[in-house]
Amino acid sequence: MRLLISFAALFLSVSLLQLSTGGVGPLDALSGLALEFTTAQIGLLGSAHFVGFFIGCWWAPRLMGTIGHSRAFAAFTAAGAIGLLAHMLVIDPYAWALMRVASGLCVAGCYTVIEAWLQAKVTNETRGRTMGIYRVVDMGASLMAQLLISVLAPASYVSYNLLALLCCAALLPLTLSRLHEPETPAAPRLRPMLLIACSPLAAAGVLVAALSSASFRMVGPLYGQQVGLEVDQIAGFLAVFVLGGAVAQYPVGWLADRYDRRWVLIGLSLAAILSSISTAMTHNLDTFGILTTAFFFGMTTFPIYSVCAAHANDFAEAHERVELSAALMFFFALGAMAAPLMASTLIEVYGPPAMFVMIAVGHGVLVVFGLIRMRIRPAERRTAYVWSPRTSFLIGRLTGRSRDKADNGR
Repeated sequence: MRLLISFAALFLSVSLLQLSTGGVGPLDALSGLALEFTTAQIGLLGSAHFVGFFIGCWWAPRLMGTIGHSRAFAAFTAAGAIGLLAHMLVIDPYAWALMRVASGLCVAGCYTVIEAWLQAKVTNETRGRTMGIYRVVDMGASLMAQLLISVLAPASYVSYNLLALLCCAALLPLTLSRLHEPETPAAPRLRPMLLIACSPLAAAGVLVAALSSASFRMVGPLYGQQVGLEVDQIAGFLAVFVLGGAVAQYPVGWLADRYDRRWVLIGLSLAAILSSISTAMTHNLDTFGILTTAFFFGMTTFPIYSVCAAHANDFAEAHERVELSAALMFFFALGAMAAPLMASTLIEVYGPPAMFVMIAVGHGVLVVFGLIRMRIRPAERRTAYVWSPRTSFLIGRLTGRSRDKADNGR
């Protein structure tokens, strides 16, 4: 209980931030439909978010070193709030894309500050419990954020204003708390080729994980609308995807710690192909059927990033863990920038099932590449499976100790 109280301000800021920034993606998609944006233009908004996200991941550690944690957090939060409030002032998809860059910048920057603060305050004894609570808070708020669109009217200033208020409210817990700012951690070097050197399969897997997750979360509302779901049903459609991913983390982690991670990755991709094809071929199901397929789609695709992170860390030295985490995020951001625009364009040309066909093809390529890599290099297992949030370049500092314990225990 004391642990929860000591980090209450940080966790409350995470919840408010996730509610605000997690809700803007689906709201933008539904608002774009209401304002008659093209399908490709709506996909561009999702891609723009991840452009801002990558910039924020790279810039935030450096800005913290210049102006401190609290001021950096305030600056990124202000950027997010401005991006939200400006939506209904300029009704243009390309102007909205710039606003979504600001939202992505806000997400990455604020999470970088929060995770740097957590890293400085946790001890070896409290690290596991702290990360467990952080995981529950972040996933719970993400789930609630998807449900928000059931009560937010599309293309409404009031809706964007409410999200902006939540974004601004995220400032209060940190600025009013008695937490002392920690020393600023050194910014990790961005070495994308480190991931290739450690595991080409992990690099490919992270790209496919981005293809699945970014497409579904940013373009999923378009799919839901085109297959006849109401707004509240679209909210449930997105929420059960997150729920499925959360439910799968423990059993997938158990398997990844006991068997060759590459077989686990291949098995997940085969299951993802089946769930994608099922969704593409049965889009005329009733609401319960569509929600069920979304749940299994989340179960099969959401854990892939963490499995890839664990596999890459098996071949990394302890001093490379933070830079490897940054490289994983770099490859995820690359895939996430392209995925929404690709998915929306395919939907526009070929119809709603095309998005899941694209995802199935991506996982099919990953399966083939995984089998090839298994013939080239034997397995190496020395680190524990760790839930790996895709939040900032600094997350490697928080998860690294858990992997090191397994490494030292061999």
